[in-house]
Amino acid sequence: MKNILVTGGAGFIGTNLIKSLIKDNYYITSIDNYSTGLKENEIEGVKYIDSDIELIDQLESKFDLCFHLAAQSRVQPSFEDPQESIRVNVNGTMKVMEWAKKQSVKVIYAGSSSKHHDPSDSPYAMTKYLGEEICKLYKKSFKVNVEIARFYNVYGPNEPLDEKFGNVIGIWREKVRLNKPLTIVGDGNQKRDFTHVDDIIDGILKIALSDKNHSDAWELGSGVSYSIKELFNMFKERFNITSVYVDDQPGNYRKTLRINDDIIKELNWNPQDRLKDYINSLNL
Repeated sequence: MKNILVTGGAGFIGTNLIKSLIKDNYYITSIDNYSTGLKENEIEGVKYIDSDIELIDQLESKFDLCFHLAAQSRVQPSFEDPQESIRVNVNGTMKVMEWAKKQSVKVIYAGSSSKHHDPSDSPYAMTKYLGEEICKLYKKSFKVNVEIARFYNVYGPNEPLDEKFGNVIGIWREKVRLNKPLTIVGDGNQKRDFTHVDDIIDGILKIALSDKNHSDAWELGSGVSYSIKELFNMFKERFNITSVYVDDQPGNYRKTLRINDDIIKELNWNPQDRLKDYINSLNL
C-alpha cells in the first residue's frame, strides 16, 4: 500500500489523517472542493486537487487505498440545504463506490453515530444512513472492499470553529476567544461521546491495515459520555466563562455513546478519554 487518496483531505479529520500518513512515506493525494476544508491545512509533499467528489472518476492516478471523508458533516446546515447534503453524502458516496469498483480500491468510509437514531430526524442523519447502505450494497453485490467506520463527536486540532460547521467544542473555543458566553442548546442534559481525533485516526488506520471484515461498521467512540452541562463546567473551570441557554434544535439527540462491539478488540484499538485534558491544554 503506497498510493493513498483522501477525500476531504483539507478538512478537519482529513488533515489529521494526512499528518499521520505522511510520516510513513506514503504517496498521498487529497481531493477537496474547499467548501469547508482550508488551504491553510495543506501539507508539503501532498498533492491537493481542488475538485468536487462527484468528479472522482476523472482522477488519472491509480490508488491502493481511499479514505472517504468528504461529507456535509453537520446537522443544522443539512436543514438549510438538504439537497446539498444528498448531493455530497449520497451521490458523492455512490460515485466513490462506482470508482472503487472499477479501480479495485479498498475504501474506508466515514460513517456517523447518527446511524443509531431515526434517520428521519434530520437530512444529515438520513444521508449518512444512506451512505452506509450504499457501501453495504457495493460490498455485498459488487465485492467492493469497503469498511465503514462510525465516528462519534470528533474533536481536536484543526477542528472547525465557526457556528455553521463547527462542533460544540470548536464553536465554544471561538466564543471563548471572543469573550462571548457559551451557547447551550436545549436543557444541556443531552450527552455526547466525545472522541479525540488522534483516536479516530488510529482507528481508521488499524482498519485500513487489517484484513478483517466487519459485517456492519466499526464503532469508533471513546466509550465515555458527557452532558453538555458537564462540558460547560470544564470550560468554565478553565476559562471562567458564562453561558446562555437557547431553544432546542431539530435533530439534537439526547445521547450518543459507542456501541460495544467485541470484534473491535481484535484491532487492538484503545481510545482514551482525553476531553478534560484537551480543554485544559487550550490557550485562546
